[in-house]
Amino acid sequence: MRNHRFYINLNDFSNVNSKLIIRPISYLYMKKTILFLLFIQLVGINASYATIDDCYAKLVSDTLSIGNNLIQRTFLWNNGNLITLNIIDKVNNQDWVNQNKIPDFFIPQSDNTSQKGSWKSEIVESPISPQYREVIVEYMVDQLQVKRVYRVYPDCPAIAVDTYLKGFATGSWIVENSNSIVSRNVLSQQNNIPVIDQISLDGKHWSVNAIEFLDASDNYNTLVQPYQGLSYNENTYRGNLLFFQNKEIDKGLFILKEAPCSNNQLAYPGADYITNFGSLKQIGLGIVSSDLQTDEWIKTYSSVTGVYAGDEIQQLTALRKYQKNVRSLQPDRDDMIVMNTWGDRGEISRITESFCLEQMKACANLGISHFQIDWGWQQGRSENRTNGRDVWKPNEKIFPEGFSSLVKKGKELGVELCLYLVPSLKYDNEAWEEDADALINLYKNYGIRIFKIDGQKIPSKIAEIRTQKMYDKVLKETNNEVVFNLDITAGPRGGYFFFNQYGNLFVENRYTDWGNYYPYWTLRNLWMLSKYVPAERLQVEFLNKWRNQNNYGNDPFAPCTYSLDYLFAITMAAQPLAFFDAGALPQKAFDQEGLIKRYRTIQHDFHNGIILPIGDEPSGKSWTGFQSMKKGEGYLLIFRELNSESSVQLKTYLESGASVELTPLFGDGKKSKQRVLKSGIISVSLPKKNSYVMYKYKTNK
Repeated sequence: MRNHRFYINLNDFSNVNSKLIIRPISYLYMKKTILFLLFIQLVGINASYATIDDCYAKLVSDTLSIGNNLIQRTFLWNNGNLITLNIIDKVNNQDWVNQNKIPDFFIPQSDNTSQKGSWKSEIVESPISPQYREVIVEYMVDQLQVKRVYRVYPDCPAIAVDTYLKGFATGSWIVENSNSIVSRNVLSQQNNIPVIDQISLDGKHWSVNAIEFLDASDNYNTLVQPYQGLSYNENTYRGNLLFFQNKEIDKGLFILKEAPCSNNQLAYPGADYITNFGSLKQIGLGIVSSDLQTDEWIKTYSSVTGVYAGDEIQQLTALRKYQKNVRSLQPDRDDMIVMNTWGDRGEISRITESFCLEQMKACANLGISHFQIDWGWQQGRSENRTNGRDVWKPNEKIFPEGFSSLVKKGKELGVELCLYLVPSLKYDNEAWEEDADALINLYKNYGIRIFKIDGQKIPSKIAEIRTQKMYDKVLKETNNEVVFNLDITAGPRGGYFFFNQYGNLFVENRYTDWGNYYPYWTLRNLWMLSKYVPAERLQVEFLNKWRNQNNYGNDPFAPCTYSLDYLFAITMAAQPLAFFDAGALPQKAFDQEGLIKRYRTIQHDFHNGIILPIGDEPSGKSWTGFQSMKKGEGYLLIFRELNSESSVQLKTYLESGASVELTPLFGDGKKSKQRVLKSGIISVSLPKKNSYVMYKYKTNK
C-alpha cells in the first residue's frame, strides 16, 4: 500500500506559539476523527496528504489566523488594517515574531487609521488552478477603500495577498525611475512610497538573495541577475524575488512580487525591497494615486510570503510549490510542441491553405503536436484598424472556407491548429473587447484554442486593466479552454510572474538568418530561468540547423555542429517550440530516431515534477542539465557540451548517500546504479561531445 500521512482539520486544531488551541467540536465529529485516526494507525499510513480542508481562516477576539498544514500567518485585527503578529513555519517548528506594531499595508500621507473593517472566507473552485481558500479583508482609510485578498493553497508553504483599492488617496505617491541597485532617494523619501507588505524580525545576521529578471529578450541575452549580500542598515534591492535567511538558524522567508520585471513595472519607485537587518518592506504598487477610481476596484501588484529551512533546495522547492498552484498543468491543455511559421523568416505570401496543409503533414511525421500560423493569416494587415473583429478573421483570399478544412485535417493527423494575434495598442488598448470577441469567434467557429499574443504593450495602468479584461473575457466565454502563448520578447509586458495564469511564455526570438541563434545561448537562458521560474511554463525554441550555415563560418558553436535531436533536447524541460517551417526540413531530419514522438510519452510526467537546473551554467563547453524531482524518483536530462572530458562528477539534487538507479530513455547514456556522493554528486559518462542523455531515476536508502 502507498504510504500517506493525513492531517487533522486545522480549522479545529492549530499550533500557535507551541500551545495547542482547540476549538469546540461536536461529539459526532470527535467520534469520526477518533475512528479515522484508528484506521490510520491500523493500516500504517505515513506520508503527506493534504486537502482544501487544511486551509483555514479564523477570527478569535482581536486575532485573525490564516493558514494550512504548513504555514500560518497571524494578525492583529486592527479593524481590518491587519498587523502581522507572527508567521509560523509548521514543518520546521519556527515562529517568526514580528517586531513591528504598524499595519502591513502602508498608505502615504495617511495616519492609516482604519474603519468599517470586515472579512469573509470562502473556497474558490477554479478550472485554472487547484482549489484554494480565499480570505477577503476590507476596510476604509480616510476616503480610500482597501481590499486585501489572501490566497491559501493546500500543502503549500506560502500565502499570497492581492490588494485592491477604490476611492481617493491623500497626496501623490513618489515614483523614482532609478536603475541603481541602491537608491538613496528611495530611502530618503520612503514615507511617500506605498508598502505592499512588511515584516520586522529579530537578529542581525540576515542574508539577502535578491533576483532581478529581464524579459525583452530581443535586447537582452542574460535574463537573470542575482545579488547576494548581508542585510545591513537601510538598503534597497531590485527584483521580483528575494530570499531572506537568518544565518544563525538557517531558516528564512521568501518574498515574491507578482509583477512585471523591475525595468517594466508601472509607477516604479526605483526598487522592490527595503531591508534593514531583519526588517523587510516590499514596495511599488504598480499604481499612483491618480490611477484610483471611485466606482471600480484597481488591483495593485501582489505579494507572496513563504517559509523554508535549510539550503538552496529547500528554498527553491518552497517557491516552486507555490508557483505550481498559480496554474494547474493539464496534459491535454498545457503540454504542447508548437511549430510556429515565423522562425524561418519566410515571405508572408507563402501562407496559403496548401502550405499550411504541407506543414501539418510534416509536423505529424516529426511528432509535433501543434501547428501555429504566425503573421499573415488574417483579413486585415493594418494596426490602424477600426474593427478588430473584422481584422482577425481568416483572409478570404487565402482561406475561402475559413479554417474548417485545416482543423478537420489536423484532427486526422493529430496536429492542432493554433494562431497568432496582435491586440490593438491604440489609446491604451481601448479596443480590448473587440480583440476578445475576435478570439472568442475563432474558438466558437473553428475550435481554435491556442493563440500566440504578440506586440502587446502595457505602458499604463488602464492599458494593463484592459489587457486583463481581454484575457478574462476570452476565458469566461470559452469555458476556460483557451490557452495563451504570451510573447515577452519586447516592450513592457507581463514578464515571468504577471499574467502567468493564462498560459505559457514565448521567451525569445532567435534566427539563423541573423546569426543570433546559438544552441548554448538558448540552453543557458532556460537553465538560468528554471531555477526560479517553472520551466514547463516557458516556450523555448529549436531551429532548422541546415539553414543559413554560411552565416556562421567556422564558428564552433554554430547550430549545424549539433544534431537535430540535441537541439530538441535543449527545449525538453520547457514547452518545445519548433521555430521553423517543418515542411522545409531536409529528408534527413525525418530519418532521426523519432525522439519527439517518444518524448511526448513522458512529457507530462517530466513536467509534473519540480524541475531545477543541475551541473554548471551552460557555456558551450560545460556539463549541465536539469533534474525533475518527485518523491524517490524523477528524471535527469544531462548535456555534455563541447567538453573534452567524457566522464564527470555531476552535482545534482539527489540525496547524499542514497542508491540511485539510472535508466536511459533517450540519448547516449548507459544504464547504471550507484551511490550518491556528498552534495548530490553522481558519475555520468557520455561518449561524444555535444551529446545528451535523458535518464529516468529511482532512489533507495
